[in-house]
Amino acid sequence: MKTFRFTVIGMILFLASAAQAQVSVNVNIGVPPPWGPAGYSQVHYYYLPDVEAYYDIQTSMFIYYGGGAWVHKAYLPAQYKNYDLYGGYKVVMTDYHGNTPYTHFKDHKTKYGKGYHGKPQKTIGEKPGKGHSGEKNPHEGKNHGEKGGGGGNGKKK
Repeated sequence: MKTFRFTVIGMILFLASAAQAQVSVNVNIGVPPPWGPAGYSQVHYYYLPDVEAYYDIQTSMFIYYGGGAWVHKAYLPAQYKNYDLYGGYKVVMTDYHGNTPYTHFKDHKTKYGKGYHGKPQKTIGEKPGKGHSGEKNPHEGKNHGEKGGGGGNGKKK
């Protein structure tokens, strides 16, 4: 009888820990990226006009056309490796609820061409390395080390 009790208690503890693990695994699924636009909690996809790609929030994957097919990758194609996701415009697809947004790609490409900017967007998080004040560096864009207006050629006379 003692063995039976230990077995039952062991099974209860095992099931409780498995249930806890299930909860913690699902917590981060579907969390928008820090570069995503703020204010949209019930959305599945963004369309990125500048790179002609989609971003699936549920899987944290980019969807783009490459090699003759639509691919799902954790990163953008090599030609966009330096693309600024924080600065680029994201079309929030609030009206689409399927699993293949690219079936409407021709419409999206026509309506939101490269360089498209709709309403101003604020990102969920701050761009890494930007700092916390949100203020522009007062020294940015100034040519230090020169006297005068900077019209010279940099050589001493």
